[in-house]
Order: sequence, then C-alpha cells, then structure tokens
Amino acid sequence: MCMSFKQDDVSQTILLVDDNPINVELLKETLDGMGFRLLAAIDGETALEVAQGDLPDLILLDILMPGMDGFEVCQRLRENPVTAEVPIIFLSALDELKDRVRGLEIGAVDYISKPFRLEEVVARVNTHLTINDLKKKVQKQRDELESELQQVAAAQRSLLPKELPKIGGVQLAVSYETSRYAGGDLYDVLPLSDNCWGLLVADVEGHSTQAAVLMAMSCALLRSFPGDGRDPVAVLQYLNTQLCKVSDSRMVTALYAVYDGNTRSLKLARAGHLQPLLYRPSIGVREIFCEGIFPMGLKSYAGEQIPVEEVRLQSGDRLLFYTDGLIERFDQQGQMYGVERLGEQLSKADAASADEKLQQVYADVASFVAGCPADDDQTLLLVIVD
Repeated sequence: MCMSFKQDDVSQTILLVDDNPINVELLKETLDGMGFRLLAAIDGETALEVAQGDLPDLILLDILMPGMDGFEVCQRLRENPVTAEVPIIFLSALDELKDRVRGLEIGAVDYISKPFRLEEVVARVNTHLTINDLKKKVQKQRDELESELQQVAAAQRSLLPKELPKIGGVQLAVSYETSRYAGGDLYDVLPLSDNCWGLLVADVEGHSTQAAVLMAMSCALLRSFPGDGRDPVAVLQYLNTQLCKVSDSRMVTALYAVYDGNTRSLKLARAGHLQPLLYRPSIGVREIFCEGIFPMGLKSYAGEQIPVEEVRLQSGDRLLFYTDGLIERFDQQGQMYGVERLGEQLSKADAASADEKLQQVYADVASFVAGCPADDDQTLLLVIVD
C-alpha cells in the first residue's frame, strides 16, 4: 500500500517505510509541515516499487517488517542503479551494535533507534537532505566540467594531423595519448619543398589547462612559420622567440628534424628534448646525440645558438621520436619503464609495419605497468626507412 501525503510541487521527497501506521502518521505530522513531499509504504515490496517509480530524495526505513525486512530492502535499493544513491536512514527497535553496523555496511547513511525522538528525526533528515543536495550539485558541476574537458580535448586533437602524409621510401606511424582529457604533447609532420619534410615532437611543461593552451599555440606557431621550414635552427629560434612572448616562463621542450627524401638525410635540432632513438640492423640501438639548447620559452636563453646534427639514414633504419611520458611509466614496484626497454622493443624484428611496431611497444608497456595509470602524456613518432 502506498500513500502520498503532499501533492505540492516541492524539491524534496521523503519515502516513509514502516508496517506500523502509527509510526507513519507520527512522522507524517512532523515532516508534513516542513514543506516536504511525503510518500509511504507499509512493506518492503511496495517500498521498492515506489522508490523505482517516484524517486525520493531520502528514505526512512524500518527494519522489522513482515516479508521482506529493511536490510533486504536497503540492499536491493543499493543494487538498483536508479535508487543506488538515495540516502537511507534506518528507524528500528533493533538497537544492538551489530545491527547498526550491519545497516551501515549494506548502505544506510544513518541509524535512529525506536522509540525515536521527533527532534532527532528532523535534525538527521535535514542533515542528510542537505548532504545529498550538495552531492547532486557537485556531481552536476563535475558532469558539466567533464563535458567541457571533452570538448577541449576534441578541439585540441583537431589541431594535430588527421593522418600522416605518405612519404616515398619511408613508413610513418604515430601514437598520441594524454594522461588527462587535454594534453601538453605536440607532434606534426609538415610537407616542405624539394621532397623535404619537417618532423616535430614537443612537450609543454605540466598538465594544466595552461599547458593545453600553450600546446595549441605552439601548433599554430609552427604552421605560421614564415620560412620554408628546411632550416631546423630557424624554426626553433622562431618558436622560442614567439613562446617567450606568451609562455610566462612555462617551458616547452622540442625536437625538430628535416628529412630529405632525395638524400635520405636527417637534420636535427633540439631544445631540451629527449634524444631520438635509432635502430640500425648492423649496429643495434643507440641514441642520436644532438647537442641542444635549454627548453623554449625561457627568456634568459632567447637567442642562444642552436647546434644541428645530420644523420644519413639507411634501409632498415628505425627512428623514434618520443616524449618522456612513456619511458617514465612505473610498474607496481615503482620501477620505471626506461629508455633501455624502449630501445629493446624498437630493435625487435617481429613487426611488419610501423603501426604494428608501435602497437607492440604499447603492448609491452601495458604488460610492464600492469594497470598503473599514466602520470604524463605519451607521444611516439616512428620513421622506418624502406
């Protein structure tokens, strides 16, 4: 049997569940004048039906009832996604500690012993309705923030290449994963003149909204470079000069390389970024040593001379540009993945394509970390020479 005591359109609804009509009437007289919309049920089955069909903001629930007792009602309410978050206060003559503990363990938020004092019921009802209302507001704000962050992440990813260009004589593959919605990593592959290509991998300091904004700005600055892009020094100097105007001392590491498809040569310039890895079948894996300057965006280092390293690539070479987010993944024991293990994966000759090689690397990382979450963005850009 279900009763509705107040039909006014009010914000908060309380469901009273008790097989004793006197208790229900007493609670109704106390709470009705406080502006609540009151529902009632005299057994557990009815309580479940009412809660499912007319979701209350709070339930006052008796334990000792014929048929389904209050403990089972509470458990079934918690198992139902519709009613799982509704606060439940037990009202019961069972006053032993084990009964209180059991009630709280199966999901109740409070426990009031019978015979109850009306002042205590009112105080606890108000307290838990306030807490529940605040939880709903916080959840609403979280949902709105998550939606906004997803939009930011989508907008940021739209700045990255939708697909990598086809370059004669080489295979390209990229992997880009953020530790949060929006990231501070950046990669790009730019077509230049005379069968040359510009390759950039960069990493903005931190993981905040500022880092995401600076990543987007770096992307725009690279594509607005006024030259032809074949001079790595000019590109990094330009980026550094522009970032010094806007970064407010937030650092950006970068590695910019120009690949010449005519000569299979690569010119590299580096600003605080990790050395790229080169696997060559005849010599194995090594880092390509390239002296660099400090990260970009630091005004005190603006105008510093930028060294350039040139490498002649060969058939079978695998060249990997990456950010530190992957090598700084940790396992359950706190051990870091590291450059050495990344190099071992790069050298394994069991991948038919560049995409498959990156998939193998990430499979190995996943096996290593065994579920430990990433703390930083991860970007890999792989070049395989045919």
